[in-house]
Amino acid sequence: MPIGTPPRFWDRRAEDYAKQPVPDEQAYRQTVERLRAHLRPSDRVLELGCGTGSTALELAASAREILATDYSTAMIRIAETKSQAEGVTNLKFRSCTADDPALAPESFDLVLALNLLHLLDDLPAGLRRIHELVRPGGLFISKTPCIGDRGLALRIAIPIMRVAGVAPYVSFVTEHSLVAQIMDGGFDVRETGMYPKKTRSLFVVARRASPSETRAEKR
Repeated sequence: MPIGTPPRFWDRRAEDYAKQPVPDEQAYRQTVERLRAHLRPSDRVLELGCGTGSTALELAASAREILATDYSTAMIRIAETKSQAEGVTNLKFRSCTADDPALAPESFDLVLALNLLHLLDDLPAGLRRIHELVRPGGLFISKTPCIGDRGLALRIAIPIMRVAGVAPYVSFVTEHSLVAQIMDGGFDVRETGMYPKKTRSLFVVARRASPSETRAEKR
């Protein structure tokens, strides 16, 4: 999965990132509750871009097993330390991207990408790979800052900050374009929302059609 910023950017920031409080605790709690609402105890879950593992740890009790991944090895080391301290047994961490061949097609009931899609420099390719990983009938859930809807000032500031080395690559995706690209990636969008709306981060629940549903559509 093509990510527009080298992993060393996040490796250098991992320790400070882990120490920072959640910027909006209310928004985070609402997101976690929406995620739990779509989880089943039998689910095998893949989280892409898990960072230091906080959300995976929150959700571990609601799923059969979770594989949480991030291409920053420093982030994964911190996540593993947190998981070991909490004694979680159904959660594993791996340093990789979605393109890792060890991630078998159609092997996950649910794939999560939280605060990740806007960091991809080829979003359509990323969504195609995610579609491949989700089993037919399974879910893909994402939450994405829609920076393209946040006004001109931010769109001017981010490229300048990136040149200065203090910001990662981000795409200026909008709410409308994000939903359209997820649908173009082969998913049926079932739910959208912003928790709360002021965040301008779009929560999307999408489903991959089962083979029988695909055949029915072609008749």
